[in-house]
Amino acid sequence: MTLSFPRRTTVAAAASFALAALLAPAVPASATPSTTPSSATPSPAAVLAAPDIPLANVKAHLTQLQSIATANGGNRAHGRAGYKASIDYVKAKLDAAGFTTTLQTFTSGGATGYNLIADWPGGDASQVLMTGAHLDSVTAGPGINDNGSGSAATLETALAVSRAGYQPSKHLRFAWWGAEELGMVGSTYYVNHLAAADRAKITGYLNFDMIGSPNPGYFVYDDDPTIEQTFKDYYAGISVPTEIETEGDGRSDHAPFKNAGIPVGGLFSGADYIKTAAQAQKWGGTSGLAFDRCYHASCDTSANINDTALDRNSDAIAYAVWGLSAATTPPPSGTVFENTADVAVPDNGAAVTSPVSVTGRTGNAPATLKASVDIKHTYRGDLVVDLLAPDGSAYRLKSSSSSDSADNVIATYTVNASSEVANGTWKLRVQDVAAQDTGYIDSWKLTF
Repeated sequence: MTLSFPRRTTVAAAASFALAALLAPAVPASATPSTTPSSATPSPAAVLAAPDIPLANVKAHLTQLQSIATANGGNRAHGRAGYKASIDYVKAKLDAAGFTTTLQTFTSGGATGYNLIADWPGGDASQVLMTGAHLDSVTAGPGINDNGSGSAATLETALAVSRAGYQPSKHLRFAWWGAEELGMVGSTYYVNHLAAADRAKITGYLNFDMIGSPNPGYFVYDDDPTIEQTFKDYYAGISVPTEIETEGDGRSDHAPFKNAGIPVGGLFSGADYIKTAAQAQKWGGTSGLAFDRCYHASCDTSANINDTALDRNSDAIAYAVWGLSAATTPPPSGTVFENTADVAVPDNGAAVTSPVSVTGRTGNAPATLKASVDIKHTYRGDLVVDLLAPDGSAYRLKSSSSSDSADNVIATYTVNASSEVANGTWKLRVQDVAAQDTGYIDSWKLTF
């Protein structure tokens, strides 16, 4: 991960987008039945099919990168022999696995740099899901966590695609970037040299920079909501709590993609920020110490890796690649009732509601009633969200949390509402319980 960009670059942008949304004209209310699903939701069947990524295979790649650094002056930095040898190692693996590889060259600091792009044959070429990591280290050391970890896990995920003979709906592209440590030079070169039409084909870019930190945290980028939720779903499934990633904002290869308007997301296990007591209680490890005490140092060797974090994050990459590249989810059974009218949520004020009138159903609501909400808000940790049944019974969808420092609530909740009569007026109730942040209910729907 590079040090050349500010640590936090997205707050002002997020606030301006939220303000623009609040000033937009209200959308007329609509509670008519609909059967059109969200096309962004990952296919459950495809997600379940995502393979386990063997930790031993990922670590074998790290062993090779360590050996390359050892044989080439102790590093794999841009313009050094160790970087080119690293690129050659990854390319050979991908070529043997059936990928179409392209070596893109650029110049930085008077030295030739290399990006490696690998395309998996098949999939809709007008919908490209990209997964990437920077392969270069700093000159001070071999860069095994930063960023051999992300590079090795991305490589092994690509090889798993080949082993499975996976044929997704979207086209899969993997990338290993050069000169990231000099300021995302390689990835910026790639994005800037894409034709506008090709840029528009990239439906998402997933970035993995430092995912095996020795005193790890589990951080998820809070950029594209669908990608963010996909990673959160994976970690919820293995009962590991996550936090929003802030340390690396604007400091890794997702930045040029995001600046070009491409949806981005990713994972991070921490660099030189200090783990708090609360984080140590939540994740284990040692409070008061950096997530990676060898960040950008000579001790960032193959011994500077937490196997559990590397294993979990590698599996999460596969989960996201499979889920986000799969065919569109088929329409859910039953009928969807939706309200698209905007409802302002007062800052630190009274609760507001948005109604949906359900008609034409028989009997009670299902035990798997789906409540999908889209709430635009500049600090979602302030929000308490409930589903109100026609008789007034409340079902908590989301509680407030001071540690939930992202914006917006875009999620689908499953509610056991089998004791409730289906027909009648259901309401989404939202309350902002703390000051200084604003938002509104954009839309919500119930799927029976």
